[in-house]
Amino acid sequence: MSIEPNNVKNCANAIVRILENHGVTHVFGIPGAKIDSLFIALKHSKIKLILCQHEQNAAFMASAFGRLTGKVGVCIATSGPGVTNLTTGLATATSEGDPVLAIGGEVPLGERLKKTHQSLDSTALMNAATKLSAEITTADQLGEIMGNAIRVAESGRPGAVFLSLPKDVGLADYPGDMDASWGKKLPMGPAAQSTINEALDILKISKRPIAILGMQSSTSNSSEALINFFKQSGIPYVSTFQGAGSWVAASSGVPYAGRIGLFRNQPADNLLDQADAIVLIGYDPIEYDPSIWNTDLKRPIICIDTIPAYQDNAFLPVTELIGDIGESLNALASTVKTQIDPAFIVAAQAAVKEVHDTLDEGKLMNKFPVQPLRLVYELQKQMTPNTHVALDVGSNYIWTNRYCAADHARQVMVSNGQQTLGVALPWAIAMSLLYPGERILSSSGDGGFLFTGTELATAVRIGAKFVHVIWDSGSFDMVAFQEQAHYGETAGIKLGSYDPVKFAESFGCKGYSVQSADDLPGIFEEAFKSDVPVLIHVPVDYSLNERLMENVIQSFIN
Repeated sequence: MSIEPNNVKNCANAIVRILENHGVTHVFGIPGAKIDSLFIALKHSKIKLILCQHEQNAAFMASAFGRLTGKVGVCIATSGPGVTNLTTGLATATSEGDPVLAIGGEVPLGERLKKTHQSLDSTALMNAATKLSAEITTADQLGEIMGNAIRVAESGRPGAVFLSLPKDVGLADYPGDMDASWGKKLPMGPAAQSTINEALDILKISKRPIAILGMQSSTSNSSEALINFFKQSGIPYVSTFQGAGSWVAASSGVPYAGRIGLFRNQPADNLLDQADAIVLIGYDPIEYDPSIWNTDLKRPIICIDTIPAYQDNAFLPVTELIGDIGESLNALASTVKTQIDPAFIVAAQAAVKEVHDTLDEGKLMNKFPVQPLRLVYELQKQMTPNTHVALDVGSNYIWTNRYCAADHARQVMVSNGQQTLGVALPWAIAMSLLYPGERILSSSGDGGFLFTGTELATAVRIGAKFVHVIWDSGSFDMVAFQEQAHYGETAGIKLGSYDPVKFAESFGCKGYSVQSADDLPGIFEEAFKSDVPVLIHVPVDYSLNERLMENVIQSFIN
């Protein structure tokens, strides 16, 4: 059985048509014998196929598309190890709330129980990593499964879905209507009026209310509603590492006390401790464990989200506004009344100043290797409104998240659920496809970079442009300083050395190696003029990292 490019009844072509109709513009993957019908179909479509170096990175790129567009990012891989290599990327997407559709090849149906190459029960494997895992076993069910999978990925708390496509099913004639409205997303309304009234009653009597903005608060489609709610309520707020940042405060005028996450020792944590009511917006407990931040279980918690809260001994909301987040915020904003204690606003403003003052310390740090706060200070200067930022996990992720502000929704991407290493560079490639002509800045440690550094080959091949900063400490330092704090010694954290400049050049990219902290502004200026991807190697002194775990020590100079 063979595929004809113009055979519109072929299942592989039907899949591509459904994706086109849904607005998918790019598909990421690596070919193989069990999925090649889909690659051939894509060749004859308007969707751009991005050939990657590793399936995990294809899933990372798809998740960036999902998070930044709100529609499924799509990745495809062949059977067996091709599918297993997707797993980390899909688990990350599900934890981070990124809609992703992954399609994996499989041996023909008649060979499923045989000892044959790459036979694997991939749907069972993917159950733990996705919101939905299913196999397409007959041609007539293709549209149904595709449509429902897309809806599951994009609805509620978004996440990854996986579909297994046996080779013979991909080649079979499709008897259905591929142009039907498969996967059409339906708008949600605001939360039930009874829950809105409960929230209004709590906020009316609260003297020190505070909001925590989680990962689903930072979406462009709810930005206006978010700003309007804070304008009307005057409530100060903090955010998780992935939550909406300072851009809400800039437009609404309320104090933004900075980010919370990992260790309860930030100015934002101090302010949170003083609050008598908490409004959670688009928050998932995976971002920052409630047992860490919710120190007073008697305080009422209002939860605004698309799905019910995952209840916890330390997280039991008094009322939950479940519906479209923006619509629910607008409903609250229309009648909200607050009587906030002026002293609490002063405390919030002091927290804001403390974060800014700490960042300003960075410009005074001229030692070499470069101190983290100096590098963060220089990175913040590069974050213009048309700059898109991808952060990898590691010590660099803690420093940058604490002190770098954001100018708009989803400006900064970070893995704050699974805390997956290696995401930054694939995300930067995806960003360059979504935002051609704009500035793309990514950042990782020296260990995390090598997880996915070979995708520079992909970046050059497709004409991607971005600037990637490598924080080089010769170690897995985020692990190191926590081991030292817990056990008084470290183990398994030392890395070897490599030459990032030569590495960059071997792929046709540019590379720079910083020799002093004062080199940074000039190198950044040159790097953003480059027509090819750029690596900036920065030797970093992490000797002050233990302070990241200490109680509200915001000075790193002495």
